[in-house]
Order: sequence, then C-alpha cells, then structure tokens
Amino acid sequence: MILKSKICGVSDPKILNFIVNHDYPPQFVGFIVNYPKSKRYVDFEKLKELMKIKKKNSFYVAVLVNPNQDILDEIKELPFDYYQLYDCDSNKIKSIKEKYKKKIITAITISDTEDINKYKQFTDTTDIYLFDSKGYENSMSFDHALIEKLNLNKEVMIAGNIQIDDNLENLKKIAHIVDISGGLETNGLKDISKIDIFLNKIKNL
Repeated sequence: MILKSKICGVSDPKILNFIVNHDYPPQFVGFIVNYPKSKRYVDFEKLKELMKIKKKNSFYVAVLVNPNQDILDEIKELPFDYYQLYDCDSNKIKSIKEKYKKKIITAITISDTEDINKYKQFTDTTDIYLFDSKGYENSMSFDHALIEKLNLNKEVMIAGNIQIDDNLENLKKIAHIVDISGGLETNGLKDISKIDIFLNKIKNL
C-alpha cells in the first residue's frame, strides 16, 4: 500500500507555494478555517488569498469544528475539495455533504476502544475516516494499536502528534494517509526543511 500524506495547519503563502510546487507534493493540504483556539487558524480574508494559490496535484481541505451555517456559506465558493469535520453527528455531516457537494473527512477523536466504534455512525456519510487524538489545538498522541485491527472499506487517515523521525513505515499497516502538522514546525511555525524531509521520506517508503 502506498502511504499518502496530508500537511495540515498551513497558514503562510510562502509555505503553501513550497508545498504545492514540491517534486512530491502531499495528496492533501489542510487549513484551519473556524477554530481560533488553534495557532494555525486562518481568518477568512487570509484564507481567500491562500486559496488563490493553485493547488496543482493536491486536494485542499477545510478543517471545520462543528461549523455553523454562516461559516459554511462564507467558504462555499472557495476551491476546497474536502471538508474535514470534527464534532458533527452523522445527520449534520449528511446535510453538509448534500448541500455543499464536498467530499467528507470525518474526524473521530480517540482515547480508548469505545471511541473507535464511533466510526460505525458515519459509514454512509464519510469518504475518509480520520482517527485523531483528542488534543485539537494541542499536539497529542493516541495508541495507534487501537485501530490496527479495523477492516474498513474506506480510506483511513491517521493524525495525532506524528513526527518526521517516526517510523512511518509502521503507519502503512494501519492507515492509507498520514496527517502531520506540528511535526513539521519549528518554534510553532511550519519549517520548509522539515516539510522537504517529510515529503521525500513519504516518497521513498
């Protein structure tokens, strides 16, 4: 299985240009759209400018925490391919998917086995399952062994304090897509050298 990648929390045009023009760009690039608690949050005016940068061979992902109607209407004309949704029930996700015609990444935050089984609520609505920690704006890990035995018929994305020096080969056993954010930062800012190392490492797996 080829391990795909997502770089999340992009907020700087220079960084975004580097990512989408890389020899081995990630399949997904994520933007924090409506969660101001995150240091990676991008307000709407800045988001509009970022979205003018051609995504080329990557998909653009709007990361949304229980979004209200106002923010969904505000971003509906922006060239997002996926909405990554946290804290939404299946009915809300279905409604968003039908109204805005976007593919959906459903985020399921994990701390124990009971949390894993929440994926069953979204089998009819999600395009990709994302298993993440409960850290949200804080980079936190969870026990990846919790999802190892799942046999899902859709792609699985994994996040939660993943670092560039982790054994990414091991993640291929449990996920199709690795989602990294804080692991590509130095002093809280995306670091081009770390991004380059990560994308080349993914390519060479």
